[in-house]
Amino acid sequence: MSALPSRSFGSVGVAMVTPFTPEGEVDVVAAQKLAVTLVEDGADMILLSGTTGEAPTTHLPEKQTLIREVGDALAGRAMLVAGAGSNDTAHAVRIGVGSQAAGAQGLLINAPYYNRPSQEGVYRHIMSVVEATDLPVMVYDIPGRTGVRIEDDTLARLAEHDRVLAVKDATGDVEQGFQRMEATGLEYYSGDDGLNFAWLAHGASGVVSVVGHADAHSWREMITEVDAGDLAGARAVAQRMRPLVRAIMGGGQGAVMAKEALLLQGRIPCAELRLPLVRAGADQVAALRATLEACGLL
Repeated sequence: MSALPSRSFGSVGVAMVTPFTPEGEVDVVAAQKLAVTLVEDGADMILLSGTTGEAPTTHLPEKQTLIREVGDALAGRAMLVAGAGSNDTAHAVRIGVGSQAAGAQGLLINAPYYNRPSQEGVYRHIMSVVEATDLPVMVYDIPGRTGVRIEDDTLARLAEHDRVLAVKDATGDVEQGFQRMEATGLEYYSGDDGLNFAWLAHGASGVVSVVGHADAHSWREMITEVDAGDLAGARAVAQRMRPLVRAIMGGGQGAVMAKEALLLQGRIPCAELRLPLVRAGADQVAALRATLEACGLL
């Protein structure tokens, strides 16, 4: 059997929600408890202030507080990565620098969203954040949200930097990702829970999951089986997880449904969101509850 893939960012990452109080303030204690619970459930990397963490509506002092306090609670039991995403390069740099100062151990950097720059603009944006810190970097390719792809030549240029180590891929194109893994030597992480098995079977290093809020243990099981060469066992886990993936990622918004799942499980005390996100409807919550019950997660 070939050697296992490099895993600079662990193997089971969770793109953690940011818990809020009913008044809309960051609930630091709930965030600490949730991060610890996720690690106990199988996660070895926690991503703070990503899209699922409602990064566009949390501010740098809040992000830094989360990093410091969650880092204290984890006490080295998992890698702590911070999102440094913005469509304003100077702002993204401030987030990256501030995240490192607060104790982040790595950064997730996406292409700038909404303004749809050229590939040269994408490259310069990402490299501006990379070069502003000393942290290892995972590049996030999610064109469905940013409106711009990170093209092959751009990724190859980014891969030349010694601290650009990995890609979180949410393009839905596993074949392209497999080719890019070979061409660049970068570690690949699935950014789409419905494709976790496909990515791992193609040699990805791990996952950065939203569904892992409710069941990180199963993703840990899947990776253990892939590592052991038991693809049939890993495929069975994927089949078992499909209803949960659909319930959290299929019909609603990931951050919204993840918070509803956590509230149902008693892992957070409140599912409050910041506008423009709003709570799921009663029908969605009822369907989610039924799925969690069917999966033995309630």
